[in-house]
Amino acid sequence: MKFMLLVYNDPALVDAMPASQFDSDMRDCLDHADELQSNGHLLESQQLEPVRTARSVRARNGKLAITDGPFAETKEILGGFNIIEAENMDDAVRIASEFPWIKTGCIEVRPVRDISAVAAKVGAARAAAT
Repeated sequence: MKFMLLVYNDPALVDAMPASQFDSDMRDCLDHADELQSNGHLLESQQLEPVRTARSVRARNGKLAITDGPFAETKEILGGFNIIEAENMDDAVRIASEFPWIKTGCIEVRPVRDISAVAAKVGAARAAAT
């Protein structure tokens, strides 16, 4: 079963860390990701650029609105994600709990929906191609 681990951090807590601690945590995180990948649990892992580089796009009442920054005001910001393969939710939570970023934010664990099943249900063209 696939799960997405959304990594949120409180920038104030991350900025308050000594550079050596940040580097150590990042190194531990990358080493852990490499281990998860080698044992088949980690399928994809990416870090996002700072929130100040983001744009939010909305359409309301026929008007397009593009704003700087994240889509919501929040203390913790989305900093990256991991897509993992796990036995079940408990296994996914266990894997998430091993990342160091739970100390400066949180990791949201969400099951990934099978988009092929959705495509077949709604009759999307991609469903016929598979």
